[in-house]
Amino acid sequence: MPIGKWEGPVRLIRTQDQAREAAHALASESIIGFDTETRPAYRKGESHPPALLQLAGESEVYIFQLAQTGLPGPLRKILSDPEIIKAGVSLAYDLCELKKLTPFRPAGFVELASLARKAGIPHHGLRGLAASLLGFRLAKGAQTSNWARTELTPAQISYAATDAWAGRELYLHLNPWMFKPGAG
Repeated sequence: MPIGKWEGPVRLIRTQDQAREAAHALASESIIGFDTETRPAYRKGESHPPALLQLAGESEVYIFQLAQTGLPGPLRKILSDPEIIKAGVSLAYDLCELKKLTPFRPAGFVELASLARKAGIPHHGLRGLAASLLGFRLAKGAQTSNWARTELTPAQISYAATDAWAGRELYLHLNPWMFKPGAG
């Protein structure tokens, strides 16, 4: 199976002003792919805050470097807007960790694993869902890299953008299943 990846524009967001501009652009989206990346912990008891927040709109992916941007008000408004679907996997953990940075009330989030279960699809992770529904593999080479770096590598940027984009694409593929006779 071929490896699939996001081929469109990616905006790396490093300042609060850039974060506010990105949130303004994302406010017009109805469906957003959602993911976070956290620096891996290698010692028992060690943990790190989320380093990246990735949000994929229809034609652009935004990667927020959270150590520099935080979660400014306009971005929290997107994350709290029930009218904007934010689709991804393992959302509960990601949202819990994001709320530790700055409290907000998440709304409009759709757990893709739950949609897959309801549709009778055996794969519930991002990789398995992408393979079975989108017909490609997701590269995982950068998965355990240091996401807290100030300068991300092209491979890290591609990986992060692809995961958010895949979440949006999977929602678009899974959502019609929910309206088939007998589904639900």
